[in-house]
Amino acid sequence: MIFNNDSGIRRFTVWMAVALVVVIADQVTKLAIIEHIEEFAKVPLTAFLNLTHQKNFGAAFSFLADASGWQRWFFVVLATVVSAVIAVWMWRIRGEGPIVLTAGLSLVLGGAVGNVIDRIRLGYVTDFIQVNLPIPFFDPFPSFNVADSAITVGAVLLIVDSLFFSGKDDKKL
Repeated sequence: MIFNNDSGIRRFTVWMAVALVVVIADQVTKLAIIEHIEEFAKVPLTAFLNLTHQKNFGAAFSFLADASGWQRWFFVVLATVVSAVIAVWMWRIRGEGPIVLTAGLSLVLGGAVGNVIDRIRLGYVTDFIQVNLPIPFFDPFPSFNVADSAITVGAVLLIVDSLFFSGKDDKKL
């Protein structure tokens, strides 16, 4: 499918706006948690879902949380580089990128930027969504936030795209 340059720029702008909405939603919810819920408090929402206020100095599942502090800047640099690569990728496919791929990239970008803002501003990431799962080793499931959710959904979309869409010609779909 051929798009003119204006259409590609509009598509790029829309997907960057989606990433920005993720960043804003992430930061607004984290600020609300910081202001209204004491650290380690749990506010039950349902039998399996709590709001909480936790500081994550590491990465997913608190990976490297106990390191001596170097991990903060390592994750800032890593997420910044990944975000720049994603933004360039989105620019390069602005005219013809499959929607599933571009949506996935946009969500991962917004989530990465949301967590980088926390790491730079606070030195840690604020997590506040806690799911209680009756599964060994995951009860409760590690706390997460809007940015983490966007990254997860975005990663799933990238996997779906790689399995079913990208690299396939239109005749096979």
